Amino acid sequence: IVDIKLQKRQEPTLVTPNYFLWVEHPHVYTLGKSGDVANMLLSEKQLEEKGAKFYKINRGGDITYHGPGQIVGYPILDLENFFTDIHKYLRFLEEAIILTLKEYGLESGRSEGETGVWLGVGTPFARKICAMGVRASRWVTMHGFAFNVNTDLRYFDHIVPCGIQNKKVASLAQELGRVVDMDEVKYRVKKHFETLFHCRLM
Repeated sequence: IVDIKLQKRQEPTLVTPNYFLWVEHPHVYTLGKSGDVANMLLSEKQLEEKGAKFYKINRGGDITYHGPGQIVGYPILDLENFFTDIHKYLRFLEEAIILTLKEYGLESGRSEGETGVWLGVGTPFARKICAMGVRASRWVTMHGFAFNVNTDLRYFDHIVPCGIQNKKVASLAQELGRVVDMDEVKYRVKKHFETLFHCRLM
């Protein structure tokens, strides 16, 4: 886990500090507070056989998978230092991923009513490449995004990803046909995050 302090430009003194955590999880499935446990398709024994864990947590959204080869970003921001609008916050997180994918020659976007970043929006081949689930308490954000980079997508076969039926998931490696450097992807996400939030990650 890398802990990066966030300091807003042109405002050297903040009311509260802000942080951004980069995480790469072992195999784990998490279910958001509004999710349906029926979207987990494995029994407890099958989870053990696959070396995976399952947790109910307090973020928004339904069920998702985290694991090796996936970049998970947890911004811990006091939005009063930026803007008090959780919907705008989510759109900015999505935009950081959309701009990163564009650098790899991939056009992506948003699917109406389905938070996250998608490829092939509006086609029968729509697939999610980055899931998002956040929570805020007194405008302090928790949880964040999960960007499939070199992720083993077979683990998504054991859930109904984000509770969305009949839609696939994707990874950057799958789309490009090669393994992708994780640090390079983090650098690009970081760059776009800084631009969107008018801040500097230190």
